[in-house]
Amino acid sequence: MSENPTDAGRSPFWGSAVPSFMFATGIENSNPVVAGRRVDQMRASGFDRRWAEDFALVRDLGCEFLRFGPPLHTTWRGPGNYDWAFADETMAALRKLRIYPIVDLCHFGVPDWIGDFQNPDFPKLFGDYAAAFAQRFPWVQLYTPVNEMYICALFSARYGWWNESLSSDRSFITALKHLVSANQTAMRAILPVRPDAIFIQSESAEQYHAASPATWAEARWRNAERFLTLDLNYGHPVEAPVYEYLMDNGLTREEYAAFRRTDLKRHCVLGTDYYVTNEHLIYEGGHMSSPGDVYGYATIIEQYHSRYGLPIMHTETNLRDDEQGSAVAWLWKQWTNLMLLWEQRLPVLGFTWYSLTDQVDWDTALRENNGRVNPVGLYDMDRQIRPVGVHYKRLISQWRDVLPARSLCLQLPLAPLRPEAVS
Repeated sequence: MSENPTDAGRSPFWGSAVPSFMFATGIENSNPVVAGRRVDQMRASGFDRRWAEDFALVRDLGCEFLRFGPPLHTTWRGPGNYDWAFADETMAALRKLRIYPIVDLCHFGVPDWIGDFQNPDFPKLFGDYAAAFAQRFPWVQLYTPVNEMYICALFSARYGWWNESLSSDRSFITALKHLVSANQTAMRAILPVRPDAIFIQSESAEQYHAASPATWAEARWRNAERFLTLDLNYGHPVEAPVYEYLMDNGLTREEYAAFRRTDLKRHCVLGTDYYVTNEHLIYEGGHMSSPGDVYGYATIIEQYHSRYGLPIMHTETNLRDDEQGSAVAWLWKQWTNLMLLWEQRLPVLGFTWYSLTDQVDWDTALRENNGRVNPVGLYDMDRQIRPVGVHYKRLISQWRDVLPARSLCLQLPLAPLRPEAVS
């Protein structure tokens, strides 16, 4: 294990030119356990070996923000036991390159010694990890403590695909409440170290459509349920049928009251993820298909913003690159949707193409170990820029000085990086 780098002071090295609008990309670091097998996307993409090269590509794009975090399952060895070697090296490199990390602490998986998201000890233990990370890297201001809480609970504990591989309403609610509690516990642990921390919740923005009148009630239920993780995270009251569902499946009145009392919303940005598969058509018998972007990002995000009233960041999107230029067309569609929200005076803070490089086996939601490369990155596996990467680089260069983030009027400052001596 490496030694803790020495903090050399608190004066900023970035200077006064702090970027306002957040153009970002990300390093895919999903690491769930699937049928007893750890799926490590950092390893699959080669990032664990080529991270220095990948960080240089981020700078070449013109991105000043990067969704990134060290792999939880190898960094967090046990209660109070951390191996910071990889984190120290990579975080120091980001500081030298003057790239703001949006630190992704938990991305779909936990260390083997935790077990899975049914473990009631996970939230408190994760808070200890978050505090230790913040103390080691006090210059970090931007965090996503737990990535896509809704999707993680859905895939792990209702669909039975990942981690605990359970398929019931009770296991789903158990995973969901532990994930939200862990997210909140992490925020409370980080704030004493970094009082101006900003938490960018990266949550999947979903929409369900009825294929016939017979499935209308199911679509309405799903459209209420999709808000559950954010409702609990922000202390938003749920509808009466949803409350009954929570009580029937293991959430106690005391736990719900504790979620309602949260005071963390003022530190948060509503990060929303949207893919062509985020809208669902429900058929009789429970079957669902992906009809494409029927409503589209802007329409769906208006619903989320109306509910929570928080500043917005588009934190994930991509599409498979093909000879028809689908990925490039999708990039511009997402960007114009974001600009539509901007023109409607919604507080739009940033945009992300996720991820930097191609991914592996996401065409089966990581359930099959095919080693199949999914060409969705800004760069391919040989680190050659894709057409969508060329267009994203151009988009950044053209718009970066045109769009001041509305965070300025909302008084959500993005403080300069704080220095730390690096040996």
